[in-house]
Amino acid sequence: METFNTILKLGAGVGLFLFAIYLVEESLKNLSGRSFKLFLQRITKNNIGAVVGGTIVTGILQSSSMVSLMVLAFVGAGVFTMKNAMAIILGANLGTTIASWLVATLGFKTNIEAIAYPAVCLGGFLLILFGNRKNIKYVSYFLLGFGLMFIGLSFMKSAMESQVQHFDFAHYASMPLLVFLIIGFLITLIVQSSSVTMALTLSALNAGAIGFPMAAAIVLGGETGTIIKILVSAIGGNASKKRVALGNLFFNVFITAIAFVLLKPILFLITDVIKIKDPLIGLVTFSSLINLLAIVLFLPVLDSFTKFLERFFKNTDSNTAAFIGHASIEEPESALDLFRIEANYFIHNSILFNLELFKINNFDFHKQSDFTAINEKRNYNSKTSEEKYEFLKQLQGELQAFHLKLRAKLNSKQSSELNQLISAVRSSMHAVKSVKDIGSNITNLSHSSKDIKYQFFMHHKKETESLYLKLNELLISEKQSSFEELVSLFDSIQKNYTSALNTFYTEVQLTTIESIDITTVINFNRELFTANKAILMAVKDLLLEEKVAGHFNEIPIYKT
Repeated sequence: METFNTILKLGAGVGLFLFAIYLVEESLKNLSGRSFKLFLQRITKNNIGAVVGGTIVTGILQSSSMVSLMVLAFVGAGVFTMKNAMAIILGANLGTTIASWLVATLGFKTNIEAIAYPAVCLGGFLLILFGNRKNIKYVSYFLLGFGLMFIGLSFMKSAMESQVQHFDFAHYASMPLLVFLIIGFLITLIVQSSSVTMALTLSALNAGAIGFPMAAAIVLGGETGTIIKILVSAIGGNASKKRVALGNLFFNVFITAIAFVLLKPILFLITDVIKIKDPLIGLVTFSSLINLLAIVLFLPVLDSFTKFLERFFKNTDSNTAAFIGHASIEEPESALDLFRIEANYFIHNSILFNLELFKINNFDFHKQSDFTAINEKRNYNSKTSEEKYEFLKQLQGELQAFHLKLRAKLNSKQSSELNQLISAVRSSMHAVKSVKDIGSNITNLSHSSKDIKYQFFMHHKKETESLYLKLNELLISEKQSSFEELVSLFDSIQKNYTSALNTFYTEVQLTTIESIDITTVINFNRELFTANKAILMAVKDLLLEEKVAGHFNEIPIYKT
């Protein structure tokens, strides 16, 4: 009966620890917002920066799995290169050891109750009294998670100490270390948290249930256990996604194998060279060392390693989406980020489609090098106008379908942003359809022998190019677009529509023109006006915050 109660207490400790990790992860993820993702995108310009970024972000969020899944989504969408993704994952593996240091030093070297109880007390009070405020709610989550983590650790610690008093572990000492390696792998495979494996192992080591070499073997096995979640997430993804998951598996298996072969020399280094006598500190030092070893071994050969990975899997994507096809709604924040980029990509291609119908070929529209590279890879530019139109229709459909799936996973603020982005996509498609509908008018006017028709078209072509150049500058600019800039563009669209029509009416009175030509010009002017307003609305919804974008409702948008 005593053994059964000990097992229950140990299980309760594991459950509390897992729940605590979840609370801490949720709190930091929501308090940080998009800042960690933007930080990663800024710092991953080179391999060293990617490793440092992965280490910092994982050290703060304390979930290498979450960082790896986020990286998996972004590399599948082409936001990160595969090489930088692998470097981030190397850093993420090192970042998880920060929690181990925290547990080993605070959890076993101080009075746990003095840390845990006040944190849980404060977190509970804040959650009940001020839980309706987002920031305070997630601060409460953090305090509760922080406190419960040490309470769970206390349960594990006392359960192990109790079990040592009633059970003789001595005969297990002669078992091969490979057995303990497999035990570490299985524990991590089940709980999907190397932090839990480390906490359990530290508790067993502290209680004297296992020795230092056995504990090191268990931790080593835990290094590979979390890879299953990443492998499962890569199933159904594109080739890049699968390659990164495969590369991560190679990382972990290779380092585990190397460290296991060199286990005794590494432990000798820790105990006799560095002279760390405390087994708990020695164990977390071991964990940090093997992850540092992975960085030292793989970082210099990342270029060759990624080329090796490119031999695996064929890219057989059939979707038109370049980004959201590789996102998971189980990671809604990352999915929303990718949806935003996809909407930008859609508007970019919509602009190119409209310019092509006007026979405008300006290199300034290709400054979005990421989108240009994607289109070149897909041979998009070699498609006919009809094929491009069908491409945009299909992409809009995929965005609409993903929007319906994702909206259920978002909070109210995120849902509002998602609705604004899908509105941008609809407006952009409206602009494309309007220009396509006047395709025959464009041909008629641009080839007309009558000066009044030809000059009317050339005026609009020039104005359209000018408008789209300004919109493109806003899209590729790193600074926040202002409401005033977009209002000014709307005013110019409205002014051009009215002045062009008045000028045409004046010139018609001075020359002879057939009634059908008058109808063609008026219809062309109206449809182009509609298209230009729609593309402006798309850019507005993409770039402006919801409240600011809403002020456009006060402008007579559809005045014609």
